[in-house]
Amino acid sequence: MSLEQLAATASAMVAPGKGILAADESNATIRSRFDAIGVENTPANRRDYRSFMFRTDPAMADHISGVILFDETIRQHDVDGTPLVQYIKDRGSIPGIKVDQGPREMANFPGERVTDGLDGLRDRLRDYYAHGARFAKWRAVIDIDGKLVPTPGAVKANAHMLARYAALCQEEGIVPIVEPEVLMDGANDIDRCFEVTEFVLKKTFQELFEMRVQLEGMVLKPNMVIAGKKSPVQASVAEVAEKTLTCLKITVPSLVPGIAFLSGGQSDVQATAHLDAMNRLGGNPWKLTFSYGRALQAAAQKAWGGKTEQVAAAQAAFAKRASMNGLASQGAWTEALEAA
Repeated sequence: MSLEQLAATASAMVAPGKGILAADESNATIRSRFDAIGVENTPANRRDYRSFMFRTDPAMADHISGVILFDETIRQHDVDGTPLVQYIKDRGSIPGIKVDQGPREMANFPGERVTDGLDGLRDRLRDYYAHGARFAKWRAVIDIDGKLVPTPGAVKANAHMLARYAALCQEEGIVPIVEPEVLMDGANDIDRCFEVTEFVLKKTFQELFEMRVQLEGMVLKPNMVIAGKKSPVQASVAEVAEKTLTCLKITVPSLVPGIAFLSGGQSDVQATAHLDAMNRLGGNPWKLTFSYGRALQAAAQKAWGGKTEQVAAAQAAFAKRASMNGLASQGAWTEALEAA
């Protein structure tokens, strides 16, 4: 695939009013979410759950530009034999795939992790391309713990892995989503999150440059600049928007076509409000949209509860969150629309 084709796919992933559904939970992760709603974690239930989201009309066509899938899902067929990937394609969305194999503890770096998955990645990318994937995702996790964590060594290791993954993706005609996530689980304030996010993004783009990754053919999936969940001082929506954009403008080259934020454990409405506030500020060289998992799915999971008769209600819940975030990606969301 040429750079022009990669760039066209990347631009479509951040099209106005649309964002990315992260439906790439591992079987272990989705188990905890199914446990919360009393649903057995079986391949059939995972299929049925994801199937009804992918068939939600017109929300999928109107607001979901792409779907990140797990290895099992990209190979699954519905009960009538239809590949789940086909539902996504039929609604004009782009199938994608999670290719990392999760974070592991780093040797010599207590409490810090680096993401595995480069071994055999080229062959896996070719297989995923044959199954319809046109973009991929790799997540690196960066913890904040006081002033000493993250360490430069851990940040460099994760940035280097992201860059090597991105280069392999582009070689195989697949747009890489580059996801360096600074976690919001700690007690740090918003200024410490800004400091770490700035450092992580600068190091990531340095590594991307050295690995000759074409920035026009990628999408960045960062955290927002936000206080840790345990911080006694939580920032306002306006402060999160202002500090996130300031951080991005000093770290992210304008050649990147779009930034699709992760929700990072924010509530559904909070993630929407922050995205909307950033787009209302305007003046950005890149598109700003969403790549949410739980913030798009939690309401639908609760409404579904594993019951066939609740599928319509679950689709309505999913459609609302997709619509609200589609509006937020254009700076057009309001609390009144949310309440309605």
